[in-house]
Amino acid sequence: MKTLIKNGTVVTAAETYRADLLIDGEKIALLGMDLPADGANVVDASGKYILPGGIDVHTHLELPFGGTVASDDFYTGHKAAAFGGTTSHIDFVIQGKGESLHQAVENWHRKSDAKAVVDYGFHVAVTDLTEAVMNEIPSMGKEGVTSLKLFMAYKGSLQIDDTTLFKTLMKAAEAGMLVMVHAENGDAIDVLVKQAVAGGHLTPEWHALTRPAWAEAEATMRAVALAGIAGAPLYVVHVTNGMAVDQIAYGRARGLNVMGETCTQYFFFSIDNLRRPDGAKWVCSPPMRTAADNEALWTAVRNNSLQAVSTDHCPFFFDGTKEIEYEGKMVKIAGKELGARDFSKIPNGVPGIEDRMPILWTYGVGKGRISLNRLVELCCTNPAKAFGMYPRKGTVAVGSDADLAIWDPTAKKTMGQKTSQQRTDYNLYEGWEVTGWPTQVYVRGNLLVDGDTWNGEPGGGQWIKRSTHAPVV
Repeated sequence: MKTLIKNGTVVTAAETYRADLLIDGEKIALLGMDLPADGANVVDASGKYILPGGIDVHTHLELPFGGTVASDDFYTGHKAAAFGGTTSHIDFVIQGKGESLHQAVENWHRKSDAKAVVDYGFHVAVTDLTEAVMNEIPSMGKEGVTSLKLFMAYKGSLQIDDTTLFKTLMKAAEAGMLVMVHAENGDAIDVLVKQAVAGGHLTPEWHALTRPAWAEAEATMRAVALAGIAGAPLYVVHVTNGMAVDQIAYGRARGLNVMGETCTQYFFFSIDNLRRPDGAKWVCSPPMRTAADNEALWTAVRNNSLQAVSTDHCPFFFDGTKEIEYEGKMVKIAGKELGARDFSKIPNGVPGIEDRMPILWTYGVGKGRISLNRLVELCCTNPAKAFGMYPRKGTVAVGSDADLAIWDPTAKKTMGQKTSQQRTDYNLYEGWEVTGWPTQVYVRGNLLVDGDTWNGEPGGGQWIKRSTHAPVV
């Protein structure tokens, strides 16, 4: 099956140009002017942009957390991703205590393979570094799981110590793999949380007050320094504040192979949102910071102090005692009401996999904060390069997968839970107006989204075997 997209404007990280695009099977076969149809299905993209499909390298679908589970699974989360122009993502496999890395990955395949609609890969989070697990690490890279995650927070559950971090960095460097860190000082946070709870400070704003920016900045610099000693590449996830950005920039300026991402929500929200009556909606870790940090992050993505924007998509119902309807079925999943009387029991996470690219299009590109090419670089090309998927993913080029989002820059939409495909009962951007939305979204040449029509089928997504020795962007 061939599809010819005519009269569009192709956007990559480096170029913007008019072209026709021919899809043959799963690949981009030709780019050029006035390409003949030759029996292909013709799509007119006049007045529209042709972007590479977005890649979200930080998601948690169907994640067990805090006595419940994230409300989007590998079908609903993928559907939401596609409607927002994202065609690939990488989810975090969490190793259980006593479990091998291979066992953990198999657990996630059981969750994902039959439900997947877009393409997906895995990072694996190391929580129990035995000698056997250490010896497993190189084989994971060879099998296409080329990135490891370590939590420097969540004391008593996910948090690792510096010995584990340093040993993993050294082993990853030998294997050409990338280490990712959740950088917060979990020991300090544990003390502050216990003090707050004992003092009766139980409202959602205390989630932010007990996870101060310095706890993130200190852990970021510690990880950067240990990566430098180990000679290992490092990727710092969900950076929220200017001080943490400074630590990454400090390492990069001294030749260390360090990268960082932020997430869409950290450009727009602050601790003031947690002070609202529905403040639990904004509880995630690290927390929302200040308006000054919002601006620092915009500066960081403009000047390449940060190299990617993802979502940390991990939604929980705001009120899980009530049902919502999704695709004609009623769904009820325990959510943030579990922490109604104690902020420390609120499941940490927010929705965003569908919202990322339309929000950045309107409030980033549309407001002159970043260019359209930089949007593609942050959301598509850099993630593909850093995580061993380029040039198969992340660009519009002959031979690349036909993962494409055709964007109408004039399309207007009001954001909100009722119009979202994310399976949860709220949207962080409720009532926000956006101008610019994907009208057609293709994954390997398959038209999943056509206006409001959904063509995706569970099991249609493919697992992505990624390459080791990926570049530092």
